[in-house]
Amino acid sequence: MGHVTQLLARVRAGDAAALDALFAELYPELRRLAHARLARGGRHTMLETTSLVHECYLKFAEAGRLDVNDRAHFHAYAARAMRSIIVDYARHRMREKRGGDAAHQTLNTELIDGLPAGDEQIVRVHEALDELARRDARLVQVVEMRYFAGLSEQEIATSLGVTERTVRRDWEKARLLLADALRS
Repeated sequence: MGHVTQLLARVRAGDAAALDALFAELYPELRRLAHARLARGGRHTMLETTSLVHECYLKFAEAGRLDVNDRAHFHAYAARAMRSIIVDYARHRMREKRGGDAAHQTLNTELIDGLPAGDEQIVRVHEALDELARRDARLVQVVEMRYFAGLSEQEIATSLGVTERTVRRDWEKARLLLADALRS
């Protein structure tokens, strides 16, 4: 049994020190995943790689219990946590951009249509993924692992226990369904 597998078993048993050791062991991999996701997203979220990884750790620590069996399952869980963090951050920024709790004043401008979507797009993708989850949960997992965590097709296939070809088909299908949902 590998070192990571032993740490995961200890974490499942409720050993808080094992979670710290597990995160220390997998920290470089999590940074790579976070960096790939943030670099591909054009840094619309204003999050940094280190911040995203640390927020991911806090999310795991707050959960109190981490029920993963192996490294691939951990990556899938981390991808879902990163998605949640990025979406929460985008929602917060959208609230703040609109003045938070301040009284709102409607302005009529034509320039707003030309601005990049950024946070709104992240939230729209999240909502579209929730809708897609009702149809096919595996498609959502593929999108989370690829879009939010930046995993390769091979890593996703290993994590889900399917072939790379299946991952490619799922990715294409998810992209088409999400594009349709985002157009609506």
